Amino acid sequence: MAGKRVLIAAPRSFCAGVVRAIDIVERLLDQHGPPVYVRHQIVHNVHVVRDLEERGAIFVETESEVPEGALVVLSAHGVSPEVYRKCDERKLEVVDAVCPLVSKVHAEARRYAGRGLKIALVGHAGHEEVIGTMGEAPEAISLVETVEDARHLEVEDGQQVAYLTQTTLSVDDTSDVVDALRGRFPSLVGPPSADICYATQNRQDAVKQICEEATLVLVVGSVNSSNANRLVEVAHVAGAESYLIDDAGSLDSAWLEGHDVVGLTAGASSPDTLVDGVADRLAELGYEDREEVELTREDVYFRLPPRLRDEADERQASADPAA
Repeated sequence: MAGKRVLIAAPRSFCAGVVRAIDIVERLLDQHGPPVYVRHQIVHNVHVVRDLEERGAIFVETESEVPEGALVVLSAHGVSPEVYRKCDERKLEVVDAVCPLVSKVHAEARRYAGRGLKIALVGHAGHEEVIGTMGEAPEAISLVETVEDARHLEVEDGQQVAYLTQTTLSVDDTSDVVDALRGRFPSLVGPPSADICYATQNRQDAVKQICEEATLVLVVGSVNSSNANRLVEVAHVAGAESYLIDDAGSLDSAWLEGHDVVGLTAGASSPDTLVDGVADRLAELGYEDREEVELTREDVYFRLPPRLRDEADERQASADPAA
């Protein structure tokens, strides 16, 4: 009889945008020294935020909390033009850690609005990325969360409609809403390439793969992480019990009862060291057979801002045309 096993999904944990954002704060702390102010959580993970706070990062809700003339980092989720204007008013030294994939969506929003199109933004109300994107063209963008929203989207007679999507949603998350929009507006304009983050899609597909055997899936991530919460939902839809946990200390051994094969993954904001810790805890509980199930390999690299690059960064960027 086979023993108890852990299937660890790959890819998992940090994506290129998260690595870039954390690197920016860490290098500023090294070069500039503390304090380094960061507007909102740099990424949605309590462990990452706590570690950076211990090194001297100060996280604030708004740019108004940053002393005039100080240095401020904008988080990976993106901000509206209004935030840049307010930073300029306060003479803040801005370092942009916005994920390049989010910046691409912002550019598309400006382009569509400039052409006079009505923009349907498929995403979740209140998410920082959605707030920032809508701020690019508030008069042109309407948030569409559900198929019902798509059916009731108000559009002027003869106005063409375009859609954009929150990057931390998957193709599965958005397809029904986009289909509903296309059903109403056959000439619906979409982005030149999918706005879905490669890492979001890869992590969800990897979870589906381990759910072919695993009957319980543990997702390492914080409660405010959109992509981690979606991994829990994806596992559930695939037929597995699933739980979101911050770290090994959040694992309830009672969940394991009746499960011989446990799946393990992490959201794109969660350090892989936390996954190792959960795997070690599972081993203590009898799940000693550990196997990594690799769906695909990620080699995406996003270049740091010029002021923070070193020779190693330049070599890596020149080797990666996507950087």
